[in-house]
Amino acid sequence: VFISTDKAINPTSVMGASKRLAEVYLRALDEASGSTRFLAVRFGNVLGSSGSVIPIFREQIASGGPVTVTHPDVQRYFMLTSEAVGLVLQSAAMSQGGGIFVLDMGTPVKIADLASQMIELSGFVPSEEIEIKFTGLRPGEKLFEEIRLDREEFASTGHNKILRFDAAAEPLDKMRKSLEQMRVGLAGAPSEEVRAMIQARVPEYQPSERAGSG
Repeated sequence: VFISTDKAINPTSVMGASKRLAEVYLRALDEASGSTRFLAVRFGNVLGSSGSVIPIFREQIASGGPVTVTHPDVQRYFMLTSEAVGLVLQSAAMSQGGGIFVLDMGTPVKIADLASQMIELSGFVPSEEIEIKFTGLRPGEKLFEEIRLDREEFASTGHNKILRFDAAAEPLDKMRKSLEQMRVGLAGAPSEEVRAMIQARVPEYQPSERAGSG
């Protein structure tokens, strides 16, 4: 079971693009495998995990602010740690073949609204007692995330909270040859060339103009 991310869909960062490339490789492995199943699970933001906005906002509020949000319109899907673990275990236990499994995470949450609610729940007035400061989107960051590509077909799993998406698999030998060429080409290459090579393999990857050397 490969742990992927919603950032793999139309990625703007190297992290998202590398996750998407791993999904494609896994799909080829699954198609060519015998009894072994290869599948991926796409996660949204896991509440309380390392780097999650919840503990960051909590610390910022405790220190008197400001609470920093990158953009007024940025929104994300969220899931509980228990939901993330359940998605992995349920997907692995299902009888279907490989593919990409996604938890139905409902409606995405606007991060600015989440910041306001946390400030209010802490007993303060947003923008008066605790400032919400917009810092601008980070390199490779999108306003919203998606859960599937247009060419991925929805397939029922029999579980009302778990979705499965599938797409045609590439031949495994072609994938391995392509990845080996990338491995050789990436060694010592400058960051611009690295992103260009990844984009050649993941055409939906659109590097951020502000990505710099990240």
